[in-house]
Amino acid sequence: MFNLKIIFTWWNRQTFGTLLKTLFSGKYVGKDNFGNRYYKNKKNERWVIYSNDVEATKITSEWYLWMHHTIDKIPDKNEPRHEWQKSHSENKTGTNERYKPNKIKKGSNIKKYETWK
Repeated sequence: MFNLKIIFTWWNRQTFGTLLKTLFSGKYVGKDNFGNRYYKNKKNERWVIYSNDVEATKITSEWYLWMHHTIDKIPDKNEPRHEWQKSHSENKTGTNERYKPNKIKKGSNIKKYETWK
């Protein structure tokens, strides 16, 4: 049965228009570590079909550069990475995994920062 969420909502992966565009003019280009699939057409328009939730921060930096026409080379998973490079993670704001700095108690003599010398 056809899923009606595709027609009326964009937050459930893709819209009906994106589905049609992908079927009729999309050429599959590649897939990233999150399972997002990337496409382009003859006019060099580029788009992504997200694997689960529509979350733009799931796009890795390599694919971000490709999506925004900064580079034309399709990212390769086998390219060597530097040891200082961290693996990509999506924005965790609003979840239990969000960044929480250490709380400073009111009235304590602990400075929030160090002054320059």
